[in-house]
Amino acid sequence: MRFLDQVVAVPGGIYLLLFVAALLEVWGDSYFQTAVHRSSGASRWVAVVLGVVVLSMYGLVVNLPGWDFGKLLGIYVVFFFFAAQMVAWIRFKQPVTLPVCLGFILIACGGAVIRFWR
Repeated sequence: MRFLDQVVAVPGGIYLLLFVAALLEVWGDSYFQTAVHRSSGASRWVAVVLGVVVLSMYGLVVNLPGWDFGKLLGIYVVFFFFAAQMVAWIRFKQPVTLPVCLGFILIACGGAVIRFWR
C-alpha cells in the first residue's frame, strides 16, 4: 500500500490530505502570482520554477491516493478557500474582511452538504 493510501486509511487522514493538497495548490499558485506581479529578472524565474515544483506536488497528492476525489470536492473547496485566505494574509499581507468571513461560512455549509448529505 502506498504511503498516501495509508494516510487516507487512517481516521481523519482524508481531511489531512485534502488540507495538504489545498495548501500546496494555493502555495504553488502564489509563486506564479509573485512571478507575474511582484518580481523580475532571476527572482521571477525562481518563482516560476518553485510554482511548477509545488503544483506538481499538489497533483501527486491529489492523484496518487485510491480515493474518489469528486466525492470529496465539497470539503476540498472549503479547505482551498481557507488555505487561500491564510496565504493571502501571511504572504501578501491582505487582510481578512467581514464579507470574506461570511463567504467562508456559506462555503463551509455548502461543503458539508455536499460531503455528508446521504
